[in-house]
Amino acid sequence: MTVELAYDIQGSGPLLVLVHGITENRHSWDPITADLAATHRVLRVDLRGHGASPFADSYDVADLAADIAQLVDEPPLIVGHSLGGTVVTAYASAFETRGVVNIDQTLNLGPMQAGLLQQAELLRGEAFPMVMDALFDSLRGQVDDAGWQRLSELRRYDQPVVLGIWGIMLDTSPDELAAAVAAMTTGIDVPYLALNGFDQGPDYPAWLAERIPTAVVETWDGVGHYPQLVRPADFLARLAAFEASLA
Repeated sequence: MTVELAYDIQGSGPLLVLVHGITENRHSWDPITADLAATHRVLRVDLRGHGASPFADSYDVADLAADIAQLVDEPPLIVGHSLGGTVVTAYASAFETRGVVNIDQTLNLGPMQAGLLQQAELLRGEAFPMVMDALFDSLRGQVDDAGWQRLSELRRYDQPVVLGIWGIMLDTSPDELAAAVAAMTTGIDVPYLALNGFDQGPDYPAWLAERIPTAVVETWDGVGHYPQLVRPADFLARLAAFEASLA
């Protein structure tokens, strides 16, 4: 069952959808939204359980994608960061798009599953906020102090939401996880840019191309988890070049 999301729309032009990361909300995109809205109709959403959107019984990635589809009236260019990268991938597997940009979210979830399972007891207990703080600190990269304070203030650590989203890794076997990733990536035939701020390793481009033949992996190594905020002008230029290639 779909959820009615909180959202906003700014600007005019071709539709561009922005999807935020886990615990965050649509305002994570604030520093670059005005620039994007100068040339696009920008739809920003709060995923279910995030921001001003309601909580739900399920946080399956396919459901998160279907929520967004209710708000879309033309094939969009869809951009997702972190968790949003998996959501936009699932969206493109199920719904029509012009192209997909996945910002710093590996789809090879096996290593992440192994790491989360090691911390499962802490994640399910009272140490949950401390584990989340440590996780985000490890992802900060080159975000400056003001930017980091802004992101920290907009994050909301709702344990049931996070555990629901990470259930795909915490509550499944490696084989079940691989099947879920296969379902998420099936049928994507539009241009797909995986823009990473951390190097995913030399094998990742081939791994991703096996699942999404149109995928291109680009790495701004050392930038960290937020390349769109650390290098906003470069990100806007790269997004414009990617969109121009869709014509």
